[in-house]
Amino acid sequence: MMNDWNNITIYLEENGDRKAAETLSRQLGVPIANSIGEALTLVFDGTGLSLVGYGMRYQGDFARMLNRVTKGRLHHEMLVKIAKTKTDHPVAVDAAAGMGEDSFLLAAAGYEVYLFEQDAVIAALLRDALRRAEDERLQEIVGRMHLQEGNSIALMPQLTISPEIVYLDPMFPPRKKSGLIQKKLQLIQKLEQPCANEQELYDAAAALHPKKIIIKRPLNGALLADKKPSYTVKGKAIRYDVVVL
Repeated sequence: MMNDWNNITIYLEENGDRKAAETLSRQLGVPIANSIGEALTLVFDGTGLSLVGYGMRYQGDFARMLNRVTKGRLHHEMLVKIAKTKTDHPVAVDAAAGMGEDSFLLAAAGYEVYLFEQDAVIAALLRDALRRAEDERLQEIVGRMHLQEGNSIALMPQLTISPEIVYLDPMFPPRKKSGLIQKKLQLIQKLEQPCANEQELYDAAAALHPKKIIIKRPLNGALLADKKPSYTVKGKAIRYDVVVL
């Protein structure tokens, strides 16, 4: 479900990609404006696509994550530890991809990752971030990330692959103190609401018959769909509930 949708603007700077701007304009049914809007604006400039609004600017950039996947750091990531497998060519499904950071970690660990993102604006930002991942080290990783825009509950049954894991990270409920939320989430939470159909999401994931369903939750948040996990791995601010099937 979209939030702040009626107020969104598309703005094309002189050195921006006009074809991409016009394509997104048609897709969203939003005209290209002559100036940045008062609320949320999708800005096409020489660097790519950014989301601007409320005094903030966000652009996806997987290069910022290289320090997490190089020099032996990758295997210290909690998600990678949980997803560890002996399968030669493992497959993962990320049913609520957002900006794809967790999928990037899984792809860096060798997974072929199928990402679903239902919000058209977030999907456009993610697609642009994947396009700009030109570093050789990044290309190998993002080459294993396959983005599909749409509702994963409807689209997952169409998959013909058998994933080792299905990863569920629906939008967390907003925190009371917005100053504690990182810039990306402050803007993206204005686009996409927390998941309202948790049971359907979980059932669609289970129907793929993965070995594990990994669910990312706030540290003290409620269980997704009241599903008791097989075990839980806790970090400082989040936890992973793991259901072994």
